Amino acid sequence: MKLTILFGGASFEHEISIVSAITLKEKLSAFDLTFIFCDSDHTFYLIEQNKMKAITFSKGEHKKMPCLVLQNGAFVEPKKGMFGSSKEYKDIVLNLIHGADGEDGTIAALLDFYSIKYIGPRVDACTFSYDKRYTKYLCEAVGVKYVPYEIAHKDELSNLSLSYPIIVKPSRLGSSIGVSIVKDESELDYALDVAFEFDSVVLIEPFLEGVKEYNLAGYYAKGTMNYSLIEEPHKEEFLDFDKKYMDFSRSEQVLKADISEKLEKRLKSNFDKVYRGLFEGALIRCDFFVHNDEVLLNEINPIPGSMANYLFEDFSAVIEDLSNALPHTKRIKASYEYIHSISQAKGK
Repeated sequence: MKLTILFGGASFEHEISIVSAITLKEKLSAFDLTFIFCDSDHTFYLIEQNKMKAITFSKGEHKKMPCLVLQNGAFVEPKKGMFGSSKEYKDIVLNLIHGADGEDGTIAALLDFYSIKYIGPRVDACTFSYDKRYTKYLCEAVGVKYVPYEIAHKDELSNLSLSYPIIVKPSRLGSSIGVSIVKDESELDYALDVAFEFDSVVLIEPFLEGVKEYNLAGYYAKGTMNYSLIEEPHKEEFLDFDKKYMDFSRSEQVLKADISEKLEKRLKSNFDKVYRGLFEGALIRCDFFVHNDEVLLNEINPIPGSMANYLFEDFSAVIEDLSNALPHTKRIKASYEYIHSISQAKGK
């Protein structure tokens, strides 16, 4: 199977996207892969497979490689010289751009605009998963419980009603960037300053003691929801950026969480409510908390690190399965009937 992996982007998670792409190069080695890198200036580069190494990008070597442009249905390498020919890359695209550009709907809109088939969240799905506030709104609408929260706007902080300890996090950022655990009021101003460096809107949530966390990925294909195994991450009190950065390079399948069949059904039921009618065409991962016997959605990862490959027994089959189940958007063709009827009525 042919597949184009699109990665990079202009975001704080730019490097994480590179790590994910390098991981999938190995994980999908049986595929005929093309790699397209979106630099932070939004230039697209065709990357040679043997150059798919982190140092290629940190040293700027990618800038010596062919630049691509978008045309209807494909990425295109323009022709060189008068007698050269352009080359088109029409394979299905796997959107592997984490954070801004990839998860905020920018790339989805661009690919939709140029009628390029892709694996990844559509624009409306990005809206409800990229901004943590809107994820809470989605949960409210579909009947999924979530962690309580308050919102703080830059320079407009109101008195908090949540009790300490609390978690302060940017509303539109992942990978624990800008996130702090605040144990008392004396630490709050500094935590807010850190979060506001990355976003103008900040979410404040209670730090839940004794919480259990479970990760579940899945996608819709062949008329059914397909779930990964459920993972119980074994981690410290808080995963900072550096720990999560390494986590994005995982490729070995993890062990299934030792949970009851009843809890497994509850987690899958909540995943289904979040996914259906919104995330078709994407493989997403939902991170759940279980606290006081309640299942709470913590966050949606619309483009999980390395596509959560480690949660599936046969990840290559998953990508092939999903690529055959992408939603089709019918493009409207202009008929000009209305203009013609007006012209006829005026005798023109």
